[in-house]
Amino acid sequence: MTQTPSAPPAPTAAEVADPYALRPELARAAPRTLVQRLRFLGPGMLMSAAVVGSGELITTTTMGASVGFALLWLIILSTGAKVFIQAELAKHTILSGRPALQAFADVPPRIGRASWINVLWIGMDLAKMLQRGGIIGGAVSALSLLWPILGEPLSTPSLVLWTVIALAVVIGVNVADRYLLLERTAFALVVTFTVFTVILALSLPATAFGYDLADIAGGFTLGIPAGAAGIAIAVFGLTGVGADEMTTYTYWTMEKGYARWTGPEDGTPERAARARGWIRVMQLDLLVAWIVTTACTLSFYIMGAAVLHPQDLHPEGTEVIRTLSRMYVDTLGPWAEILFLIGAVTVLGSTFLASTASVPRLWANNLAVLGAFDWTDVALRRRLIRIFTVVMPCIWAATFLGLKAPLIMVMIGGFGGALFLFAVVIAVWFLRRRTGDATFRSRRSTVLLCISTLAVLFVGAVALLEELGIAA
Repeated sequence: MTQTPSAPPAPTAAEVADPYALRPELARAAPRTLVQRLRFLGPGMLMSAAVVGSGELITTTTMGASVGFALLWLIILSTGAKVFIQAELAKHTILSGRPALQAFADVPPRIGRASWINVLWIGMDLAKMLQRGGIIGGAVSALSLLWPILGEPLSTPSLVLWTVIALAVVIGVNVADRYLLLERTAFALVVTFTVFTVILALSLPATAFGYDLADIAGGFTLGIPAGAAGIAIAVFGLTGVGADEMTTYTYWTMEKGYARWTGPEDGTPERAARARGWIRVMQLDLLVAWIVTTACTLSFYIMGAAVLHPQDLHPEGTEVIRTLSRMYVDTLGPWAEILFLIGAVTVLGSTFLASTASVPRLWANNLAVLGAFDWTDVALRRRLIRIFTVVMPCIWAATFLGLKAPLIMVMIGGFGGALFLFAVVIAVWFLRRRTGDATFRSRRSTVLLCISTLAVLFVGAVALLEELGIAA
């Protein structure tokens, strides 16, 4: 009888050779208790690391600075509703053993060997290149303010030198291609800064920038203030789990082992039981990640609304990080600027690290779907991923050094993610019907998926009406 694992097993030679291959001998029973399941979490922390930096620290805070508490409802809707779409997509990966871009290729209409969604993903990721450049810009701006090294803080020589240093560190870590190292690093970076930010946001009522229940209630009017439709769409695409994080998460679940331990479909009750067990682990992983990202997102938004908005402070250009630091400086004193800058480097660095780890995998897989090479050729796959790991961050950094506008760059990525989110919703509904065993399509999951879909459509409709001048 197969024993239920109490701790993550050491990867076998076969698993190390190809974490995307499904072999019957690699299947293993899922943990049955909450404590045992907690030991198998991890992909969600990588996803949180990718989410927290750009969407939460930069755009969410900027939106709070622009409109105050008026869009609190959007933050809660964005962080909460989309997670059910993500859970459904990850469930399909566990059941089919295929990461998202491979699964998307089945969604009609098809373009050659791929789907229109695979082509759309390329366009979305090109927009995301600017976003990632903005993330790098935010991180190196914080480093330049902490220690300019060359010239004045935020001067071109200082920004260029810190960009080169940041690229060398992040590329070096990722070329090693060690999943566990990435997972643990992301966890430490994200949790540390999130805990402090939540504490600070909760303590604001005791400062000169306090807020009360009336401010909170004013954030649930379900409208979008005039002129805020653009940033609202970008924030909805960025905060919580975005369409690109939904897609990326399926790759981390495979590398963690959820699909591999479920094993290939053989029609047996044992395989179905394993699938249900590892789906429960995935759902717990997403729950923990949702708690972390929601706490962080709400905290940053409240601090922007309570501290920056009353002072009419708007983060712009290379001054984005310096302006955002006022959230700490104006509440704790001048000494807190260093604390904020260290935190900014931490959270933006974790996003840069996670993006450099994930994006090359997605590009390689999408090229394989389009017919450029055979994904099962592990040696070629790894070689391409390493090449992308070196080249892509350099392209992202070049966009920042050329534009030096982190906020605008991040928002452009948010628009791309918001557009791709509609494609992911269509894909999830299509793929859900392709799941062979109807027992994995419960009534509860259907209801939750419907809620997520309606939430996406609602925000898109409200923003469109506002942009057209029709909404009140």
